[in-house]
Parts: sequence; structure tokens; C-alpha cells
Amino acid sequence: MAKWGEGDPRWIVEERPDATNVNNWHWTEKNAAAWSKNKLEQLLVGLVIDDDKVGRAEITKIEKCEGDASANNRKAKLIFFYEWDLKLEWKGKLNGSDVEHDGVVNIPNLSDENDEEDLDVNATIKSTGDGAEVMKEMMRKKGADIVRKKTWEYVNALKTEFTSGMILPSNKEAGSGSDTKPAVSKSVFNSSPNNVQKMEKLEIGAKLSTLPFSDTQQFKCTALELYNALTLPEMVQAFTGGAAELRAEPNGVFQLLGGNISGTFTELEPARRIVQQWRLKSWPAGHHSTVTIELEQKEDMTELRLNQKEVPASELERTRQGWQRYYWDSIRRVFGYGAALL
Repeated sequence: MAKWGEGDPRWIVEERPDATNVNNWHWTEKNAAAWSKNKLEQLLVGLVIDDDKVGRAEITKIEKCEGDASANNRKAKLIFFYEWDLKLEWKGKLNGSDVEHDGVVNIPNLSDENDEEDLDVNATIKSTGDGAEVMKEMMRKKGADIVRKKTWEYVNALKTEFTSGMILPSNKEAGSGSDTKPAVSKSVFNSSPNNVQKMEKLEIGAKLSTLPFSDTQQFKCTALELYNALTLPEMVQAFTGGAAELRAEPNGVFQLLGGNISGTFTELEPARRIVQQWRLKSWPAGHHSTVTIELEQKEDMTELRLNQKEVPASELERTRQGWQRYYWDSIRRVFGYGAALL
């Protein structure tokens, strides 16, 4: 059995001089979360909605930007995964008035599952009084249309600007100067709340069978100590034995064990609960599982309950063993949180 996080050795690429993804056959993944946030801010903050007959408004801030994005390459085909929940703040004035109005634009479904016309762009107003309803209608109609078009510019940039260099030339193309463009398709890796075996149809024609699993562990420490061990970079680096990129906050990313484990935090409740979108590098690109860790402090120890949904069935046992070896056993050994004997 290969080590946890190692890919199949038959996938080692040797044909190109640089040993890099011959003919783009293998899955490669590029995380687009940080780039996406910057791009959305560039496109939306400062965006002006101007109606000669009504007034003028401007998007002043992205109040919320929660989600994730990645671009994946297989057989010279680019597959995109992105899902964002946006909340924008705006301010504006009616023509001939000094009264400033303010409000919010919500975009809850910017995802690879929706086309431009399917985007929900909902504008609301906080202020009241004279002119408030007129300003609200301007933002609901013209404002929503402008924001929708500008938001879709992000999607186009993700598929062109961000993916530059992801498709490598084959040996023939490298010598011929071919300018063949890759095919582009949507990601089909979507989460499901069902705790039953599921088959996901992949773009490459195969099906991915997924399963959930749960685990319960006991540690001789407080719930806060165990929570810190799982969320503080210096403690994570100590028990994983290597560099750990980790930002424990909603939508914060993490990458451990040389990139073999990566994902994002979605919920955090100190000493009680951690929820993550979590994946192994060896899984099909774009596919994440949902990991929920709940901590309960008892009289003489802390009980940890882990539930993980949508683990690829072929990876289930290896994933279970990995949690035990690289997380639980290592945490007990490094920090002395040995479980109480039953």
C-alpha cells in the first residue's frame, strides 16, 4: 500500500525532458481562491452605477466573500470549480439631492453551476426617507444588471487569465508551434448531505463512488488545548513534522504534509467545533470532502468526534489510516495527550 497522500507510481511522467505532465494526461490542480478574491475586489469595488434620470451609486466594499475556486487540467481539458457567496456595500445619491443612501447587494450563487443569466443579484437599501425607494429601484434594476455583467468578467478571467500556462505543449506541439486551444468544461464535483454511498459522474466519463465515515478519539487534555493543536500553525507544524500553511478563520485555507492535504475552514467555534472542506492531493481534482470535528470536554479527558462525508470509496481505508497515523497518534506522541485507558 502506498503511503498516505502518495499517488500511483505508474503515473510518474518521464517522457518530457522536464518530466512534467506529458501531453497533459494527468490531473493538475491550481488553487484560485486568493486570486479570485483579489480579482473580484478589482472588478467590483469602485464600480459606478450611473443613471442620468435617477442618480449615481458606487460599490464601496466587499463585506463578505466566502467560497473557493480552482482550475483543473486533464487531457488538455480545463475543468473549473468555483462557488462564491458575495455581499457588497454601496452608497449613492439621487440627482439634485445631498442626501446619501446606502445599501447592500447580495450575490449568493456565483458558481460553476450557473450561467450569467442565472446569477441572483439582490439589491436592498438600508436608509429610509425621501428618495429611498427611488434609489432602491435603480439599484434593483440597473444596478443589478451592471453588477451581474461585471461579476461575469471574473468568470471569464478565471478561464483565461488565471489558467495561462496550465496546458503544457506536447512533444509535437512544442516543436511545431501549435496554438491549439484546450477544451473548457464545468466542474461536476458537488457536495451532497446524504450519508449513503453515492456515484458522481466525472467529465472524463468515469464515476466516483463516495462514502462517509466517522471516528471517535479520546485525548488527555482540555478541549481548548486540542482545538489549538488543530488550528494554531506552530502546533500543527509540530505534530505534522513539516511546514504548515494554515489560517484558522472562516474561508481560511490550509495546506499540510507537503501539500498532500489541503482545503479551507468553513466553521470554527473555539474548543467546540471545526468544519473544513478537506482533500487529499491524490483525489480527483476539484473533489473535496466535508470534515466536521466536534470536541466535548469531559471530567478527565476530551472526546473528539469526526464525521467526514464524500470520501472516494477507493480511498476510504487509506484516509482513515491517515487520520489515525498522521493526526491522532502524532498529536498524542508530540504533546503527551495520550488517551485514557478504558
